[in-house]
Amino acid sequence: MSDQHILLERENGVGIVTMNRPSVLNAMNRALCRELHAAVQALDADETIGCIVITGAGERAFSAGGDIHEQREDDRRYTQAELDAMRDDRREYEIAACRKPTIGMMNGLAYGGAAVLSSSLDMRVGCEGSAFRFLAAAYGRINSTWTLPNQVGWPIAKELLFTARVVGAEEAWRIGLLNHLVPRTELRAKTMELARMIAGNHRGAVMGVKALMLQQLGQGFEAQWQAEFDYTTHVLRGARAEDAFGDFIARKGRPAA
Repeated sequence: MSDQHILLERENGVGIVTMNRPSVLNAMNRALCRELHAAVQALDADETIGCIVITGAGERAFSAGGDIHEQREDDRRYTQAELDAMRDDRREYEIAACRKPTIGMMNGLAYGGAAVLSSSLDMRVGCEGSAFRFLAAAYGRINSTWTLPNQVGWPIAKELLFTARVVGAEEAWRIGLLNHLVPRTELRAKTMELARMIAGNHRGAVMGVKALMLQQLGQGFEAQWQAEFDYTTHVLRGARAEDAFGDFIARKGRPAA
């Protein structure tokens, strides 16, 4: 594992994975996604680790989501068949379903693919800068149907997925998308307090609780993921980057006014 795009720490039985592309708000390109998945798998297999924390470098963003510039270049370079062959959404499922409890340390915004990632974690701790946006419906794409309802319930999940609106920190805490909301200066301490409490408990019992809760969902967790994957492969394929992110591309990646 090259760790070029992520940082990996181990502290008191807790594994901490930091997405490390702060100059582009930790945008999730293929290399970062590969390294993130590999890091979570390694921590999941490490018997000294009882809890996994995922966060982003800097104070602006957990992650701005998928790397639009890379997606745009891929659309130009590869055929649809080649893009389909490159697609590896199962990594998302394997992070969500890993044996160890996972906590998102939400140091900033989590938009698009980063909102999907954050909603696939077991819990989240946020600060005043935390914000979520489940953007797919705005861009002709579909995601989070198998993650978000399990976090906030169907009515709220429908609203957030249908509208693609921003969810600020206070609302995220109120609806249960954040388990805890603390000042930024206390974010790491609160996250690590929670993670150490989990890691300090009987590993087999904690992992058993997680496994049983996933099994006892109304429909199997993997079946929910598979249904979304099949639909977005065979029914409504995600829009290409040029079509989905025209405004962003026109701004050359600069934030909207």
